[in-house]
Amino acid sequence: MIHIEQLRLKFPGAEKRLFTDVSLSIKKGEKVLLLGPSGCGKSTLLQVMAGIIPRSVDVPMKAKALHIPKQVGYVFQDPDAQFCMPYVDEEIAFVLENLGVPRAEMKEKIDRVLQRVRLRLPHVHVPIQTLSGGMKQRLALASVLALDPDVLCLDEPTALLDEEGTKAVWETLKEVASDRTVVIVEHKIDHILDFVERIILFNECGEIIADGPTDHIFSMYRSFIAEQGIWYPEVWETYEKPKTAQQPYHPSEVLLHVQSLRGFRQKEEKIAVADVVIRAGEWIAMTGENGAGKSTLLQSFMKLIRTEGDMYWQGELVKNDEVLYDNIAFVFQNPEFQFVTNRVDEELAYCLRLEQRSEYEIEEEVERLLRRFHLSAQRHLHPYQLSMGQKRRLSVAASVTERHRILLLDEPTFGQDAKNTFALLEWLEAYRQQGKAIVMVTHDERIVSQFATRRWIIENGKLVADETIVPRTLVRGGI
Repeated sequence: MIHIEQLRLKFPGAEKRLFTDVSLSIKKGEKVLLLGPSGCGKSTLLQVMAGIIPRSVDVPMKAKALHIPKQVGYVFQDPDAQFCMPYVDEEIAFVLENLGVPRAEMKEKIDRVLQRVRLRLPHVHVPIQTLSGGMKQRLALASVLALDPDVLCLDEPTALLDEEGTKAVWETLKEVASDRTVVIVEHKIDHILDFVERIILFNECGEIIADGPTDHIFSMYRSFIAEQGIWYPEVWETYEKPKTAQQPYHPSEVLLHVQSLRGFRQKEEKIAVADVVIRAGEWIAMTGENGAGKSTLLQSFMKLIRTEGDMYWQGELVKNDEVLYDNIAFVFQNPEFQFVTNRVDEELAYCLRLEQRSEYEIEEEVERLLRRFHLSAQRHLHPYQLSMGQKRRLSVAASVTERHRILLLDEPTFGQDAKNTFALLEWLEAYRQQGKAIVMVTHDERIVSQFATRRWIIENGKLVADETIVPRTLVRGGI
């Protein structure tokens, strides 16, 4: 169904080609996983297979032969990039209209496809912009399933979902795609090892290193996969071997204290917290189901949405929001929401210039950040040209400066390979040990148990539990 021969592709502004003479074929009904480190070109290749490149996205490329199916369902890594309509029911109805489905049959089909991906809503005519990231991911998948395509191209379709949601979505996909061709890019591979039959393995340069049955690739190329920092089964067990002890956690000064905090979207209350404090030296992991209000709480702390209640910074009532912006850094779930320049190195320099540092200091710091976050080769690119994992790393690196005492992070590890995940986590641990505080939304229980000092559990817009976590042994990454 898919045949690519000697593909060459180069993004404008990039120093070298992303692909040079890449060739592969995928037969009808095959379940294939594209596996490789962050930034190696997996998502780009998937878009070539789906015809998005070059039909919809004009990227310089050529191939000796290129055969792609006419009817492909594509689930984007960033669900916001997929939607055409403002409301949930309209998004799926748009697909059904293009298929010629009679209007009288649409409501039943819309309800059915939403049930298949377990997207639970009070009613279907809900603005898409009010959904959480995980709920948007479910909607994107639902709209593709409504298309009933012969081929499914899935670019990390569960990256923003909690564990239960991830399991449910893959169960649905396995059911509906049993007789379809499926090509997957996914870092959370544990849920699909019994589904994919074949793995195409890439190195960091976008070259195909191996192509074969799943078991064969993981057994014969285990050392290469580990060296490249790619996720593989039991990778956490490998990294969990004690190498350096985590600093004991001792409650320190109260940085932020909130009382009767309520956050609103439109006129509807979405989050309410009675009384909570954030202390220096804490790593607070915020967990809960998709749509529970985790991202909304982070945005409430920064006054990015309408809020009510009192906030105290180091004991003083916050009367001017500038106090929050000067002391708290915020990293969005979608990194593209915060990019303000046209180049990676300029993005890193932007906040440093606001601190009125000398150009020499800025240049030195930018070089250090490029190396630390593995972005040196991408320094001249537009941030939008990066892979999702690279965008996530850039969004963190560009947001944090020395003056910030609290760092708010919304799912910073999604889209990351194993190497960069552990490297980022260790960098954050070093940040915490400087007397700073971290509040991080995550669905990864390993991160919670290995790094966090506290856990906040959010349910239905409420903070229902505030738990202390016994410090664990710190794993060691590469930053």
